[in-house]
Amino acid sequence: MTPEFARGFRASVPAGIGVLVYGLVFGVLAAEKGVSAPQLAIMNVAVFSGSAQLILVGMWSGGFPLWQVALAAAVVNVRYFLLTAAVAPLLEPFGKFGGAWRVHFVTDENWAVTMAESRRRRVTGDFLVGGGVCVGLFWFFSVLAGHSLGFTIAAPERFGLDFAFTALFTALAVTMWRGRRDIFPWAVSAAVAYAAFRLLPGAWYVLLGGAAGAAAAAVRGGEEG
Repeated sequence: MTPEFARGFRASVPAGIGVLVYGLVFGVLAAEKGVSAPQLAIMNVAVFSGSAQLILVGMWSGGFPLWQVALAAAVVNVRYFLLTAAVAPLLEPFGKFGGAWRVHFVTDENWAVTMAESRRRRVTGDFLVGGGVCVGLFWFFSVLAGHSLGFTIAAPERFGLDFAFTALFTALAVTMWRGRRDIFPWAVSAAVAYAAFRLLPGAWYVLLGGAAGAAAAAVRGGEEG
């Protein structure tokens, strides 16, 4: 462990505490959907994305084809192309292979912490990875704790947990809000998703809404450039 790794870890603790709350609720919801603890643990490590895991668990028992589930999870994570591009210079010293596996530790939270720190001083890739490990540990253990708690709740709908997926995803979306420039792509995404939900079967509303939002963001970015 390098000093920069430790600094990144410590700097991301407040963000990790915020992730803990989402993790607990997500774990309860996963238990309600019938996801086992081992399956959830593997998902936490292999996927390591709150938004994608919400999609996966939400579609878990819906009888959707695997390709639709995988594509939906990929669409909601398109933003990581932009996030990782911004921190690519920090990962270049590790080489292609070293940088590739370190990208897995990029989250919205430690990315924001790293970018904020980089405005004050020169940071390295170890700072970024340290923050990712911190957030990952909070996420991993809070999700499993929530999963254990979920089996003690006999009637989740009594506590409004039947609506919790929508509420949790909305809360995650709010944390990604960057200002007025997001209004256009978000509105396009919502309109297309609603139309697809009303007109098409299956999870097409997730796929088309996400793709439309990404396209709108690209168009807006091109106009601003």
